[in-house]
Amino acid sequence: MAQVKAVRLSDIAERIGVSTVTVSKALSGQKGMSEELRQRIRETAQEMGYVPNASRRGSGEKKQGFRIGLLVAEHYLDKYVSFYAHLQQLVAAEAAAKNCSTLLEGITYEHEMQSVRPDIITDALCDGLILIGKVATPYLTMLDHIGIPTVYLDFSDRTKDADAVVSDSFYGSYMLTNYLFSLGHVRIGFVGTLLATSSITDRYLGYVRALMEHEIPVRPDWILPDRDPETGGQDADRFFPIPAELPTAFVCNNDFAAAMLIRKLRAQGVSVPEEISVVGYDNFIYPGLCDLGITTWDVDTREMAKRAVHNLLHKLRGESYRRGIVVIGGRLIEKESAQPIG
Repeated sequence: MAQVKAVRLSDIAERIGVSTVTVSKALSGQKGMSEELRQRIRETAQEMGYVPNASRRGSGEKKQGFRIGLLVAEHYLDKYVSFYAHLQQLVAAEAAAKNCSTLLEGITYEHEMQSVRPDIITDALCDGLILIGKVATPYLTMLDHIGIPTVYLDFSDRTKDADAVVSDSFYGSYMLTNYLFSLGHVRIGFVGTLLATSSITDRYLGYVRALMEHEIPVRPDWILPDRDPETGGQDADRFFPIPAELPTAFVCNNDFAAAMLIRKLRAQGVSVPEEISVVGYDNFIYPGLCDLGITTWDVDTREMAKRAVHNLLHKLRGESYRRGIVVIGGRLIEKESAQPIG
């Protein structure tokens, strides 16, 4: 008799036309969708004969795949569809392709500060973790003590000898700054709260290297914070202080910051790119947030997600893999927000 193939979360997602993460959240009772959609997903799962991984394992059947927990601080998912939401969806798709299920849990600011153990670990719902976006070091230490296999995605921590997958922030920002120099700009500022994340700091250092090579000193009044260093929240009213004397260009730590800066400059009557050129990073922005194409550094998010899942699965299987920090390259994308200096 032919063996019946187990129904996966990705099969349910394809049937309904939603993401694998949405299915995972619906079946685990998490928030973030209407009750009508949740009920539809549950009914479809029942109709298709879906059996959770834990039930399959408990019945003694052959293991179908690992359960991967995805942790991301809630402030990264605020207000707009964020870069991290996009990255999380790519990880879920890659895990599904490897016959693994994923379960997303958002980390509240209070739980992060108090190092509260995630529910997906307390309830034994995952075999390994992919932590997306930087969180406080004490929280990472709490996870270390639990001992569950973990991969950091899009950040690293100097106090941890941990596996991580990051984009080449230093080189990307260095190339963006040099691109502005090639357009004739020499008065260049930077947007990003220093030390808020490792990626922002690396992008700042890439910017500084380019300035040093052109023998241009750093102007402290042209380094604009874009977020709260504690909570990570970005607010155009609280941050992005526009200096009295403006540079001719800004390098921003991401496209969202670039869009907020463009909005704030325009509110003060400064046109972009006619008066000031602006470049971003990530090549990802919520549709409609900015009516101007932002020149940026395209991050290979698909490769980052693929490498994170690959390394975690090798850890879970006890197989050899490239340990430590894996750096993924990118490329410059020219759009409309930067032009040669007049």
